[in-house]
Amino acid sequence: MVVKSATKKRLMEMGIAEEYAHKLATDRNMTDIKAMPADEIASVLGVSKDDEIFTGAMNALAELGQRRQKKRSRKITISRKALLDDDMNLAGTKFNVLNHILVPHQELVPVEDEESALEPWGLLTTDEETGEPRLAKELLPKVLITDPVVQVIKETVERKRDSEAGEGEESIPLPAGWLADRVLKVVRQSPSAGVSVAYRLIVEGS
Repeated sequence: MVVKSATKKRLMEMGIAEEYAHKLATDRNMTDIKAMPADEIASVLGVSKDDEIFTGAMNALAELGQRRQKKRSRKITISRKALLDDDMNLAGTKFNVLNHILVPHQELVPVEDEESALEPWGLLTTDEETGEPRLAKELLPKVLITDPVVQVIKETVERKRDSEAGEGEESIPLPAGWLADRVLKVVRQSPSAGVSVAYRLIVEGS
């Protein structure tokens, strides 16, 4: 019969006297002891279930189980140190939603090309007040300016504009909300339907 010293030490740290910790740790580890029925524990300790020795041992084992349960349920949080570690370099990398296989190709229609692009859709009408031709873009399906795809396109256009400014030149920033009322071209490809093209109007609110 072998006494597991680590188990015995753990039991003694829990407040169980050395004599009884020795008995419980003989040929058993902590998992075995926690699985023992109360009658068996009393038999191994050589005391009755009314004895203070038995009651103290059972209370210690019950408290151990509660501590382990609380430890498992503890919330996991990211420490500031973890965010500063070298292996967190990708934390600030932004995912480009246009690279996802399920997202169709989308691009801005140049303002000067909007009329020709939308003419086949019957959106070229006559303004009732002025009598001049007008593009009824408001009839298009809408997409919010805060949409992830629209934001990616916005950042791409602005970066390209900045890079084309050249060294020593200050690029004039685009006005806030410059994407509002612009037309977005959506190109979907399907094995069965081929290529389909749709247009959406970028709006600031619903």
